[in-house]
Amino acid sequence: MVFSGTLFPFWFLPPLLLLYYVTPKWGKNYLLLIASLLFYFTGEPKYTLLLIASAIVNYLFALAIEGLPRFRKLFLILDVVLNIGTLVFFKFSALWFGWANALFGTSLEALPLPLGISFYTFQAMSYTIDVYRGEARLQKNPFAFATYLCLFPQLVAGPIVRYTDVDEELTHRTHSLAGFSNGLARFTVGLAKKVLLANNLGVLCDTFRQADAPSAAFGWLYAISYALQIYFDFSGYSDMAIGLGYVFGFQFPENFDYPYISGSITEFWRRWHKTLSGWFRDYVYIPLGGSRVSRPRWMLNLLIVWALTGLWHGSGTGVMNFVLWGALYGLLLCCEKLFLGKLWEKFRPLGHLFVILVTLFGFVLFGADGLSGTLSDLAILFGRSGLTDPAALYYWQSGAVLLAVAIIGATPLPRRLWAVLERRASVATAILQPLLIAAALAISTAYLVDSTFNPFLYFRF
Repeated sequence: MVFSGTLFPFWFLPPLLLLYYVTPKWGKNYLLLIASLLFYFTGEPKYTLLLIASAIVNYLFALAIEGLPRFRKLFLILDVVLNIGTLVFFKFSALWFGWANALFGTSLEALPLPLGISFYTFQAMSYTIDVYRGEARLQKNPFAFATYLCLFPQLVAGPIVRYTDVDEELTHRTHSLAGFSNGLARFTVGLAKKVLLANNLGVLCDTFRQADAPSAAFGWLYAISYALQIYFDFSGYSDMAIGLGYVFGFQFPENFDYPYISGSITEFWRRWHKTLSGWFRDYVYIPLGGSRVSRPRWMLNLLIVWALTGLWHGSGTGVMNFVLWGALYGLLLCCEKLFLGKLWEKFRPLGHLFVILVTLFGFVLFGADGLSGTLSDLAILFGRSGLTDPAALYYWQSGAVLLAVAIIGATPLPRRLWAVLERRASVATAILQPLLIAAALAISTAYLVDSTFNPFLYFRF
């Protein structure tokens, strides 16, 4: 089940909201836990027990860390090894089983990647690590901890919510009409971003993939469309998750802050998938020494973090694409720390152009089918099959309005214009806003009912 389908907003969410708001305070977490497991089961019945096991194991390790201080470091190490080991096993089962088949003549097939395992594993580790550090309060109620880890709004695609983000709200959250309405509005905006922008940009990307010998013009259309698609796909899903959090009384962290307006790669990663960047900063980069070490070690720390970031995104036999993608950003961040950052500070427009070009090439690498596919896509961008062709011109023209709306929507301009309008005509905007939200919901619903194309890119990770 995905948020951007017809099943969730019309069959799953309404009865859950009704039950939730009539359930007494003591029972709300139990209801959310049951609903979350049901939500996960509808999309991943085989691995629901794995999710439950993750909740039980990490809860017990935290108890051991707190209750047996002499062995707390050992328990933390075991917890991290078990979590990372499980993640690595499933992510790269194609590699392990491929080697086993080659060595022993077996015919083992790769296991499907459990939905959301990259997200909920990192959330679980953040809890046990924070308990070990004394930065998080031990949660003695196993059902409250399971509610945190399994909470369906952020379960399968983030944002990565740390236990400390919702500790108080698990037991003392408040509900209000304003929070409910703002949450539904945020959910609807995210749904529109996903369904109306990301899905249609995905159609442009698919036409490129289906072309026999696409020209450079077609290749650049794909690169721009894919970069925008993955932004609206993921940020739209984050908006829906954050909005649902508001509805149920939780304040989830923001995950995107208009990354395409960045003037440097460093700034880009402070704006893109902020919860993942923050996780690697606090649990990998800083423990390695961060920037408080010699310059060579500092650069090595950055490269390690970004190699791991690439591995986090990667899975199966195509993992090298993601390792190279992570290495690319690691090297560029090192260059910015050494000399490029000062140049971008003096010439921000040049830095912004650099960011756009790097992210376009980076997402071509991100979306390619293996290393051979990457080389093929890059060759197309540089004119291997010619500079233009009739199909490319047609899709540039037919997609011009969509691209223009997406590019503008990826900037703070619409939000700033709305803020100006609110200041000058607050009464009008108070009436207009619910009408726009209702229209966005109606159009998105009509599109979902009529269309069978509804991918979600980050389900791959």
